[in-house]
Amino acid sequence: MTVHQEHDGWVKSSFSNQHNCVEFRRVEDGVEVRNSKRPEAGTIAYTDSEWKAFVAGVKAGEFDL
Repeated sequence: MTVHQEHDGWVKSSFSNQHNCVEFRRVEDGVEVRNSKRPEAGTIAYTDSEWKAFVAGVKAGEFDL
C-alpha cells in the first residue's frame, strides 16, 4: 500500500480507485473522513479514541465482507 498525502492534509491510499474514494486527515483531537469524489458533501469527524477503535476493528477483520 502506498499512502498519498493531498493538499490540506488529506490522505488517500493507493487502494483508492475510480469507484472507492475515501480519504482522511488529522484534525485537532481526531480525524475527518470524506468521499474524495464528492468533497462538497461534507465530512464525518471522529475522536482519536473512536478512530483507534475503528482501525483496531479493521485490523482484526471485524468488518470483512
